[in-house]
Amino acid sequence: MAWNIGANDLANAMGTSVGTGALSLKQVIIIAALFEFLGAVFFGDRVTETIANGIVPIDAIGSMHPDVVAVGMLAAILAAGFWVTLTTFYNLPVSTSHSIVGSVLGFGLVAAYNGTISFSDIHWGQITKIVVSWFVSPVLGAVFAYVTFSIVRKIYLHRAIDLPFVEKKFISLQIITGCYIAFAHGSNDVANAVGPLGAALKVIGVAGAEAGIPIWVLVMGGLGMVIGMATWGYKVVLTIGSKITELTPTRGFSAQFATASVVLLHSYSSLPISTTHTLVGSVIGVGLAGGIAAVDLRVIWRIISSWVATVPIAALTSALIFVGLEVIFL
Repeated sequence: MAWNIGANDLANAMGTSVGTGALSLKQVIIIAALFEFLGAVFFGDRVTETIANGIVPIDAIGSMHPDVVAVGMLAAILAAGFWVTLTTFYNLPVSTSHSIVGSVLGFGLVAAYNGTISFSDIHWGQITKIVVSWFVSPVLGAVFAYVTFSIVRKIYLHRAIDLPFVEKKFISLQIITGCYIAFAHGSNDVANAVGPLGAALKVIGVAGAEAGIPIWVLVMGGLGMVIGMATWGYKVVLTIGSKITELTPTRGFSAQFATASVVLLHSYSSLPISTTHTLVGSVIGVGLAGGIAAVDLRVIWRIISSWVATVPIAALTSALIFVGLEVIFL
């Protein structure tokens, strides 16, 4: 799952740097490797706790049936991993946050249907907050990116005598925002890979898991995402970096700065938002600053369609896998 996140979501985060020519794909991988890892290890525990315990009452299930939690979380990771692999194959920047939340919910619904818990035990209030954040984050990204680029255009571009020189200067700034967004992405999206694992380790009594998410789990998630970016991330980089709207260094800087700020804010709030949604919203916001004609609405519609399908597909797949694993292991 961590490998999938690196291949799909981390590629989204760094796609604008490649699209503007600020960084080569190899340079992106090096930057991502360092800052993604740092974000995951040092700031990833908040959202990981939400995925591990904030959707389904893991402690309640684990106190009676720890093996059910272990199998259920395995089903969730398998389901989410399958869906993200499929969408990455078709170059679609799908939300891994949606995938894992839907998958954990699918396990919870089957557990409720089986009588292990009641449907009211599922943390619907927290799920509502998460879902609302999915709608808010791309809008915030779009607005923040629109404002940021408008300020940059007014202060620098409109007054520039040598426009290519100004754009070249922003390449250096875009490298900084590339580091910023990699750190923010690691802090939020590592939870999508290791949250279910953390929950399973806790209920089966692995040393260190009782006090929270063990550091080695976060390290493993960070490494997995970096490997995913290095081996398969180029596919989605091309969609984000070049197909939604034309990106220049100033536009790429604005989109990255907006995205990283919104994602890091939600990481601090312990909410697993979609870096994908936020970045696409930011790229659209930058495109709209140049007029609606600057945005390829067909690509956007294709991306949004994959978003809408993610939660129900992930939930259903997770439920089916969990039922099959129950027959084998429980």
